Amino acid sequence: MAPTKPQSKSKDKARDRLRAKAASNQTPTLKTRELLANAAAFLEAGDPKSAKTNAELAFEQIGSNGRQAGAVLSLLGQIYVEVGDIDKARNVFSQAVKIDEHGTLPEEEGGGPEKFLWLAQLSEDGGKDSVSWFERGAAALRTQIQTLTEKLGSLPHTRDEQEAVIAEKRRKLAETLCAVSEVYMTDLSWEEDAEQRCEVLITEAIMLAPEVADTWQTVASVRISQSRTEEAQEALKRSLGLWTDLPPGDPAVPEFPVRVSLVRLLIEVGLEEEAIEVAERLVDEDDESVEAWYLGGYGRYIRGEKLKQETPADIEKWKAAWRSSSKWLSQCMRVFKDEEYEDERLGQHVQELLESITNEIGEAPEDDVLWEDTDDEEGEGDGDAEMQ
Repeated sequence: MAPTKPQSKSKDKARDRLRAKAASNQTPTLKTRELLANAAAFLEAGDPKSAKTNAELAFEQIGSNGRQAGAVLSLLGQIYVEVGDIDKARNVFSQAVKIDEHGTLPEEEGGGPEKFLWLAQLSEDGGKDSVSWFERGAAALRTQIQTLTEKLGSLPHTRDEQEAVIAEKRRKLAETLCAVSEVYMTDLSWEEDAEQRCEVLITEAIMLAPEVADTWQTVASVRISQSRTEEAQEALKRSLGLWTDLPPGDPAVPEFPVRVSLVRLLIEVGLEEEAIEVAERLVDEDDESVEAWYLGGYGRYIRGEKLKQETPADIEKWKAAWRSSSKWLSQCMRVFKDEEYEDERLGQHVQELLESITNEIGEAPEDDVLWEDTDDEEGEGDGDAEMQ
């Protein structure tokens, strides 16, 4: 049989506990602070609808001018993003900016850089508008870092705790600078000083957070845009070295979408082996990711193509790579159809690759699959993974 992905129920249990607690506390006098805490907990547990209910109740209680209005608005914005209501998210983040124009209020009151960074990502205009919001977020982060550094040793926390907070702010600033450089590589690539700005931004990001994998991934993107492939390869290898030996839940492991982009970059610079390893890890974490299956299959296809050119006499070697590619790409199409995936160009490319492989090595057996769903007696997908 094909392997099935084990299901984790930790978030489901967390949601159940939170709902029970919220139900027992539902009184007209529930305080704003409690509603906010409930909303944040529900959001963390993956229940944005319950989070939205609590946050909107909190906002009704406090209005747009209360002391905690900024905190309510900032949380509401994140919740609206999670539920897909981008217009509302943009609106409440904009209201939060009016309360804290420079990001200098305490974070527990909705101060700090987050609202600016969200508005940069949600900008309808993109380009310079996104950059302006990112720069406001970066300015708020610099202020926080300077303030925390000046107070180092004088706050009611251990020095290690204070230094950890500063390090986290520096990482956030590095991420922000990398995001600005991405805008200059895409929306603003036509600007005369785009390349120079990217260079300045990634240089500062490296100085701030050389231990963050995302930073080196951005460096690689810039080097690829400059056709400096070997330097891009080195940057990607350095990025990989920071997290590939860590377990999935480790905070140093980049977010799932970041690693999907990483696989694309690895393939682009000819590091197929590394790309395949990352793709395998991605489908272990989420076997419904169309892009992960596609990139894993595409990496194998390119590896087979190279083997065919380099060692044409070793027929079995390159055919084995393409058989593996065919399995991955076939699984990609299954998930593509199940999820009603909208990227038709990706689907078309998968079909082209499969046709190319079939023309060379023939049709794969119908039961030659990588993953399949199994149900237990109650119909819940809790089956253990089984390898064909």
